[in-house]
Amino acid sequence: MTTYKSMHHTAHKRIVIKLGGSTLEGLNEAFFDNFKKFQESGAELIITHGGGPAINRALAAQGIETHTLNGIRITNEAAMEVVQSTLIGQVNPALVHELASAGIPAIGLNGFDGQLMVGDYLDKEIYGFVGAVKAINTPLLEALLKIGVVPVIACVGASEAGQALNINGDTVASEMALALGADSLLLVTDVSGIRIQDEYQTMATPSLINQWTEQGHIYGGMIPKVQGAINCLYAGIPSVQIVGETLIGTTIVASSKLHSS
Repeated sequence: MTTYKSMHHTAHKRIVIKLGGSTLEGLNEAFFDNFKKFQESGAELIITHGGGPAINRALAAQGIETHTLNGIRITNEAAMEVVQSTLIGQVNPALVHELASAGIPAIGLNGFDGQLMVGDYLDKEIYGFVGAVKAINTPLLEALLKIGVVPVIACVGASEAGQALNINGDTVASEMALALGADSLLLVTDVSGIRIQDEYQTMATPSLINQWTEQGHIYGGMIPKVQGAINCLYAGIPSVQIVGETLIGTTIVASSKLHSS
């Protein structure tokens, strides 16, 4: 299947926002007010989300053990069923409801809806039912944005054969930003950006991030975040940020941009 790409940037600022699962459980009215302000300033919003804590509770309740490798949850068949039912059946509609309550028209989506996000196995032997994004149906998203509706996308992809795949949330956000030609990517997490030796960094470059990763300062779930951010930056997304719930954190810039500022 061909990956659909946006053919143009719209006149509006387009922002992809990824909400981490741990962040989702502590959102308040002020947080959604920020989204409302984005919209009122003319921005088009696309929201993607995970649901780690809710998934962990559901897995524990069923006695299913999983672990992560390089920030990615190894997902067997039983765990995939839990991930799918939790993200699509619980987390996604709850988030859509909160957005609607804040006066933000939104619709819940996942990879099965209109072949929104077609995936393939990342590495079935190592990760199980974890996917990599092959194709995104951007015309569907463009149609929703055109009528002022915010797509809220659960990080469940679908293979061409119809198999549900667990796709890392930061990867989904990065792929969405690239496919839609976003002006900005915000990765919202439960920490205020990249923290090195107990100090949050306001700016970072790919070379610094690689150095910090090699030194072990960046690890676990932060690894796919920074990798996705760097990929987006190199692909031409003008602004990539890893932020906390106040939407303040670390801005990742190309080395040349940092040196020229």
